[in-house]
Amino acid sequence: MTYRIARLRRRCRPLLGQLNLPHPFSIETLCAHLSAHRRRPLHLHRLPGQAAVAGVCGLWIATDTDDHIFYEQRTARSHQEHIVLHEIGHMLLDHNATADSGLPGGLFGDLSPRLVRRMLSRANYSTRQEQEAEMLATLIRTGETGTGWGQPSDAYGKLHAALGVRTEHDL
Repeated sequence: MTYRIARLRRRCRPLLGQLNLPHPFSIETLCAHLSAHRRRPLHLHRLPGQAAVAGVCGLWIATDTDDHIFYEQRTARSHQEHIVLHEIGHMLLDHNATADSGLPGGLFGDLSPRLVRRMLSRANYSTRQEQEAEMLATLIRTGETGTGWGQPSDAYGKLHAALGVRTEHDL
């Protein structure tokens, strides 16, 4: 298991250097930076209430012109941010899925399925893509970026240390 985690970290860590994470960190500033870098708007939306019935708490939809990230609205702000970071992980790792991700029809109103190029829903973590997106979100959130954010003085750094989560160079 440690080998698999180390391999996931090695796959994800090079992307961290490209992010130029804002300090102090904020999801809004990161999204603005990504939007400018990708030269396409990135919109954050609350996930429609009926999505919970389908077991979805996050979703990334890429159209021909824009990126849309949907996140669960009935959870703590820190969990919402982690969901957004997970979906950003899918985006940065260039993960693909079909528009048929098992979501109920009509979930997103009049959004034409033909406009949607990629759609990934965050419902389980058994696939490589889900594990990679989760690892990248966790690395961003715990501050394993070399920027100083996430040092043991903040809550995530303390939790990271208390759980014995080690960085790649410790393995």
